[in-house]
Amino acid sequence: MKQLKNTLLSLSFLFISSFMLQACSLKPLAWTPPEKPKLEGNLSVNNLLQSTEWIDLQGWVGPEDIAIDKKGNLYCGVHISNTNFDEGRILKIDTSGKVSIFCNTNSWVTGLVFDKNQQLIACDQKRGIISVSPKGKITVLASKDEYGRPFLIPNDVDIDDDGIIYFSSTSSKMKFSKKNARKLLMEVKADGGLFSYDPSTKKVKTLIDGTYFGNGVAVSKNNDFVLMIDLTKYRVMKYWVTGEHKGKTEIFIDNLPGIPNGISKRKDGSFWVGFSTRRSDILDKIQPNKTLKKIIYSTPMWLQPKQEAFGMLMHLSSEGDIIKTYYDTTGTIVSEASSVEEHNGYLYIGGDLTNHIGKYPLPKQP
Repeated sequence: MKQLKNTLLSLSFLFISSFMLQACSLKPLAWTPPEKPKLEGNLSVNNLLQSTEWIDLQGWVGPEDIAIDKKGNLYCGVHISNTNFDEGRILKIDTSGKVSIFCNTNSWVTGLVFDKNQQLIACDQKRGIISVSPKGKITVLASKDEYGRPFLIPNDVDIDDDGIIYFSSTSSKMKFSKKNARKLLMEVKADGGLFSYDPSTKKVKTLIDGTYFGNGVAVSKNNDFVLMIDLTKYRVMKYWVTGEHKGKTEIFIDNLPGIPNGISKRKDGSFWVGFSTRRSDILDKIQPNKTLKKIIYSTPMWLQPKQEAFGMLMHLSSEGDIIKTYYDTTGTIVSEASSVEEHNGYLYIGGDLTNHIGKYPLPKQP
């Protein structure tokens, strides 16, 4: 009996010590989110996304972004399970639906896009910004900014008509994991940023120094500005590349109804925004309370609130106005939309934790 008591006391001590250690590791700032918008008007709830089909990835998980080559083949980065983000590949899905490994990266690749020479430019969680040749050869383009700060969570990438590469890095202080993602979300500290890479000079330039979980990136139709998702703050930022506002940053759209993740440009100059899920009342309520955030962060991951399966994506005008919002409120067909890519009348929808790519048929224009 005494031995059991001592064992329980030891376990209790270890639990409390671990709890305190986790609490001390989080150093959050207090932030009060704006009151979330009502789902009415152009935000009105529907279940349009339930007509989405699935492209199975044969056991791989996490097509966070999708790139499409000139022949219509799909490419995505994947990891091996919902809990292991360390090991990954780049998959190719040809026009017949056949899935194959395009490149063995041994790491999770998030954002990717093809340049004019059909080199795949991608965000590699172990290497930084890379280029992958049509034969799968990897070349590292940039692993740190001009100040020597590493790209530990390179997130998304896009390219302008002159070949300049624009990309986000979520953090220069911690690598990606579920735990670290929650830490970034709760600390609400500016880290990482928006960057450009010029292939002709091989130089990196910091455009926005410090973002709040910087994520999706999209270059405008006329190459005059770049958009970047500021995930924690529920907004999209605009960085002016040319014109009278060159070098300035402003808010493109604020107070979004969900947790924005990916963004892509349409041919007409408007944009698609994909959301991880809708806004969480719990998260909004704890953000102003530093002590409460420490307590929640310190609890085991399996006890912390889970991301709700809720499909949502949005069509924005080139000026940042909401045109239409698409939902799967059940989360059974589209559980998340980390990215949205349009091609030949379909939206291809990615997800950090899904084992498939969604294929949504857009209504035909009259």
